[in-house]
Amino acid sequence: MSTSQPRTRVAVVFGGRSSEHAISCATAAGVLAAIDRERYDVVPIGISKAGQWVLMPDDPSALAIQGKKLPEVTNDAGREVVIAPSPDQHDILVLDAGQTPQALTSVDVVLPLLHGPFGEDGTLQGLLELADLRYVGSGVTASAVMMDKHMMKIVFEAAGLPVGPYVVITDKQWRRDKDAAMASVAPLRYPVFVKPARAGSSVGISKVDSRDQLEAAIELARESDPKVVIEAGIVGREVECGVLEGHGSDLPRASELGEIEEIGEHAFYDFEAKYLNDDGLRLACPADVSAEDTARIKELSIKAFDAAGCEGLARVDWFYTADGTLFLNEINTLPGFTPVSMFPAVWRESGLDYTDLITDLIELARERKTGLR
Repeated sequence: MSTSQPRTRVAVVFGGRSSEHAISCATAAGVLAAIDRERYDVVPIGISKAGQWVLMPDDPSALAIQGKKLPEVTNDAGREVVIAPSPDQHDILVLDAGQTPQALTSVDVVLPLLHGPFGEDGTLQGLLELADLRYVGSGVTASAVMMDKHMMKIVFEAAGLPVGPYVVITDKQWRRDKDAAMASVAPLRYPVFVKPARAGSSVGISKVDSRDQLEAAIELARESDPKVVIEAGIVGREVECGVLEGHGSDLPRASELGEIEEIGEHAFYDFEAKYLNDDGLRLACPADVSAEDTARIKELSIKAFDAAGCEGLARVDWFYTADGTLFLNEINTLPGFTPVSMFPAVWRESGLDYTDLITDLIELARERKTGLR
């Protein structure tokens, strides 16, 4: 008689309705290829750009970026799935047109790999809380607040963390008086960076060197989000630190630091530089930062993680100036997670390889209860 324990069944959820759909698929390709199959049974669930949940083949190659061709979740078979929103059952239900929903399998934990709105922003986390399903990453509040760069900065300022100068332009302000909205940017001095408030992977971001470029940059950002954040350009290095939740009562852990060193002909570390063109791009890990400043950045990264109420994982991004001044740029609660992304890279340098990192995150999720905590 076998005494082996049944494997944990993990639903890997990716794709989604945001502009980061393809990057989420690429992340799933990396995870599906690396997850410990001796320990976990995997159920791949893709969410199409239209919001349909689809049971996907367990095939990493179909989800990888091929040159400049981006992957996409489609529902060619016309079969959708849902996670039953009930605390009493953790079933995945298959929906066939004109038929009664059928239970396919139950899951023990969900590994969300969604970036941006409708996944990283607390919406999926709320569904999983309703279903009493354990999941990797931060809960509803931290996910929602850290997705919104405006709200994020308010939290960090309240916690005494260093935040650079910025201006927020809401949809109402823009529609009421564009000239007044653009005039509010003047105290920042150029260049500035114009960003959608609730998007990631550098989608919709522009570097603006003068006022005559500002309106077009705001309109571009508004294609991704009607609320726009405009930040003062800070001359400094971009240094990033990974944070993992501690097991049990242990304190959060900070990784070695990584740095975006070169971006070739790109004005900044934009979507194309990140995902479609390796020319001139180098992610250095560990970053060439003094031991004293490394310790300071790690300590402040954990402080930011705690101030935000993060769980599971986060990547904390800093601007580090020549005189050692630090400005907290942002926290990503579901950071880029392809095998070559910065978050896995800094943990690999810290002694935790990609497969073990995935295992650590799943086990953290299994330890943590749902609901108020």
